[in-house]
Order: sequence, then structure tokens, then C-alpha cells
Amino acid sequence: MVQSSLATKSQSFDLVKSEIEQTIKQAESSLERFQENRESGEDLQNCVDFLNQLRGIFILVELRGGILLCQEAVTMANDVPVGANDDKNILLTTLNSALFILRRYVEYYHQQRVDHPELLLPVINDLREARKEKPYPESCFFDIDVRKRPDFCSGMSLQPFEGNEAEYEILARRMRLTFQVALLGMLRERNEVVSQKLFGRAARGLARVCRGTPMGGMWCLASIVADTMLDRAMPFTKARKRMFMRIEKYAREVVYVGKVSTSKDAPDSLIRDMIYVLYRSGSGNPEVTNILSAYRLTPAEFPDSMLEAHARRLYGPGADVLKSLSEALQEELNQLKDKLDIIERGIEPDLAEFSSIAETLERLGNTLVMLDLNQLAGKCRGEASRLRSWESESRSPSEDELYALADSVLGIEDAIMQIVTRGITSETDSLAAGDRKRDESLYLQEATYVVADEARSALTLAKRAITAFIESDYDRMHLANLPGTLHSIWGGLHMVGDPGAAGVLERVAASIQARLLDSREAPSPQVLEALADALTSLEYYIESIGKREDRNADLLRLAESSMNDVGL
Repeated sequence: MVQSSLATKSQSFDLVKSEIEQTIKQAESSLERFQENRESGEDLQNCVDFLNQLRGIFILVELRGGILLCQEAVTMANDVPVGANDDKNILLTTLNSALFILRRYVEYYHQQRVDHPELLLPVINDLREARKEKPYPESCFFDIDVRKRPDFCSGMSLQPFEGNEAEYEILARRMRLTFQVALLGMLRERNEVVSQKLFGRAARGLARVCRGTPMGGMWCLASIVADTMLDRAMPFTKARKRMFMRIEKYAREVVYVGKVSTSKDAPDSLIRDMIYVLYRSGSGNPEVTNILSAYRLTPAEFPDSMLEAHARRLYGPGADVLKSLSEALQEELNQLKDKLDIIERGIEPDLAEFSSIAETLERLGNTLVMLDLNQLAGKCRGEASRLRSWESESRSPSEDELYALADSVLGIEDAIMQIVTRGITSETDSLAAGDRKRDESLYLQEATYVVADEARSALTLAKRAITAFIESDYDRMHLANLPGTLHSIWGGLHMVGDPGAAGVLERVAASIQARLLDSREAPSPQVLEALADALTSLEYYIESIGKREDRNADLLRLAESSMNDVGL
């Protein structure tokens, strides 16, 4: 059911993508015209109408971040009066930026096929802050029930506090002061590591003071959050700064209100924010996994470090710029591959050619360093160094050495080609490690696209051939080449690792051969209908091949069921 939902959502988005892009452009143009002529109320209203139209589309395709961003943008646009003075410039600038980021997010979703609404939360909060509204918390899109709380202190070894009232007050004041020092360092953007250590220390001290009370659990959770942020090198975002400022309020109550303040629970919203930080950390530490397990969660597969890298893509160069960059780098590599190809053919190389190839790799490495793709740059420089050594030793490389060099160059090219879809991120850079999964190879993806395209063409041909066969009063000439055509894509489906689809296709081809071509009797309507259903189910299934979405195995089972019903 989940697979079907994801596939449907992705297909729905493909149908409206061009409409979304066009509507965003129209909204930007209307806003630009209003900025030039502040008396043009029609342009401002057009901008609002386009934003409402976008919101409706995002509701249909279920892009949560897009829905909320458009909603906030409409509210902001309505706050801008006709004839707005310069004091409204901040509203107009923020609105313009929001449309730019929205356009980039649509591009991002089209490439990734995964909705991460939290990527849009910073720009959504920018819209709210420009209107002097309270920003949304980091856990805005995080849905859990925090009313039933586990014992957050169960995994912590807290020494019991056995002092008198005066000692209680001294410890509480000292821990609050420690928390305030950490808070001040965080706000002034000093050493984040020191602030995280101080937060953890203060929270553990306050957990001792409040041990055995409802508020004690909150301080234990705050301690685990601070330690996890330190362990996973998680930065202090605006939302996290606000979260720690909220926590400080309860440290103040412990000092000025006393023990009575520890008997109340922390608000659900604060607990949710802290659990979200643990979830987003990706940490596998026992204290983190125990808390997440209590809420039936596992650490996010899309952790904070990856989220930060993907967020930079929204503010970095667009797909058109990335494509031009990738093509320029590939051109360099193509010249290099031509030179390697000459050497591989056994033609005695000029040793100076090694120097030329090394220079190309070094130049490419320098470019990649500028793009902050240091692992790929290191791989280029490593291969350049190896070529230099062959030149200095005045020897030709062995066959194994040459193949290793070629493999490295192809790996670098694969990563460079993926800049278009992955962006200039740590994920792209990590492809240099050489431990890519099979489905991460761009060469395999291109082969998959070709197979999917050929398969769609073959199935369309099959349906037309069967229709012509029926309309011509079962003239078998229309089907003569059909089994061979279907069999030609059977191998392609095996090649891209889809034996299930290949098996169904083989069964369809065999049924056409046996029931339509070899049989002397006219096929029954039930057989023809079953074949049509099977071909249609296969066609829908193949739509998902080559896309970043799960393939719907239910469609294959539907095709098999159609043929089972009539004994095909």
C-alpha cells in the first residue's frame, strides 16, 4: 500500500510539475512588477492568486512544506498595502526569497522523489519573523504523541542529592549559572563544543536537584540532547537556540520558585522538540535509541548532517548551472579517456603523455577543491601522482595498473555526472570512496532509463498489434514479430535487476505464442481481456523503472492474477 501511494504521489507530481514552475514564475513576475510600481494593486493581487493556486496544487500532490510556505507567503502578501512605503521592503524581499527557494525545492523534489518539508522551515520562519510572528519549532513536521512519557532518567547514573535546603539552593544556582554561561556562549556563537558540554553538565546537575519529580525527567532528556549534539557535532540552529532558551526558563524557576516548581511537567511542545533533535541526530547510542524506541521510532535515515547538506542545495546553484558545470568537467575527462584508450590498445605511449594526463587530473582536482569536493579531488591527485611516478621511472604501466587507473577515472566521471542530481554535497563527494551501491551507479541508471523506454515502446506495440489482430478477424500476420519483440526486452529487465517483471513478460510472450499464434482456434474474449490487463499492468509497473521511487510489485501480481484466471 505504501509503495502504491509513493508511486501515485510521484506520478501526480510529474503531471503538474510544469504547471507549478510556470505559476511560480508568474508569481515572481507579478511581485517584481509591484515592487517597481507600488500603486499597482492588480499585480499584488495576481501574486496572491498565484500563491493560492500553488497552495492548491501542493495540497493535491501532498508536499507539506510547499503548502505551509504558500500559506505564510499569502498572509505576508496580504500584509503589504497598495502604495507600500520603504518600510515594507523587508516583507517584499523576504517574499521574493521565499519564491526563489520554493522554485528550488520543486526542482529538488523532482530529482530526489522524497519530500523533506523541514528543508523549507527556515524560509517559512523568515516569513513569520518578518511579520513579527512567532516562528515554528524545529519539530513542526514531526508527529508523535508525547503525552505518555518514558523514564528519561532510566539509563543515567545520577547521584542522589542529600543536602539541606541551603545546599539545594546553592547547587541549583550554580547549575543555572552554568546553563546561562553555555547559553551566552551559544548566542554569541563562541565555541559550540564548550557550550554543548556546559549544557550537558548543567542539565545533569539540575536533574540531580529535581530527581524523582516530573521536572527531573525533562532535565535528564535535556542532558541526553546536549550530549548527543556534542557527539554528532550538531550545530546550534535558530530553532535549537530558541529551544535552549525555553529550557533556561525552568532552570530559573528551580532557583526562584524552589522545589515546588519541580512538581509540574514540562510542556509537550518542548519535549517534542528535544525528541526531534535525538531523532534527527541519527545517533545509535543506547540512551538515544531507548528513548526513540519508547515512541516506536528509529534514528532518522536522513540525519542532521545530510539535512544541512541538502539545505545548502536550495541556496546554491540551480540545476541548469550544475548541468553546465558537470558537462564542462566531463569534457575534460573525455579528452583524458581518449588518451587512456590509446594506451590501452597497446600502442606504445609517449612517456610525456603520462605528464599530460597527470596535468589534466591535477587541474580537475584543483577545480573540485574549489567546489569543496575534497575526497574526489584527493582521488584525482592520487592518480596524477601515480602517473608522475610512471613517468619518472620511464616505464609503461602493467595491465592491472592501467585498469585500476581507468576504473578510478570512470568513478570520478560517475560522481561528476551525479552533480546534476545530487548537487555539490557531501553525498556526491563520498562517491569517491568507491563503496557505492549498485543502484547509485549513473551508468546503470542510464541503462535502466534505456531499458524502461524500450519496454514502454514494446508494450505499446504489443497492444496495437493485438488490437489490429482482433480488427482483422484474427490475422496472425499482425502478431508475427511480437514474441521476439517482447523477448528482446526480457533480457534488459534481467540486466537492470528486475527478474520479477522479466518473468511476467516472458509469460505474456509465451501466452501470445501459444494462444494466439500457434492455436488454430480463435481466442476467447476472456483470454484477450486477460492479456490486455496483463500488458496494461506491466506498462504501469514499468513507468516506475528508472525513477527514484519504489516499484509497485502489486502490479506484477495483478498481471499474473489476470493470466491465472484464464489458465494462461
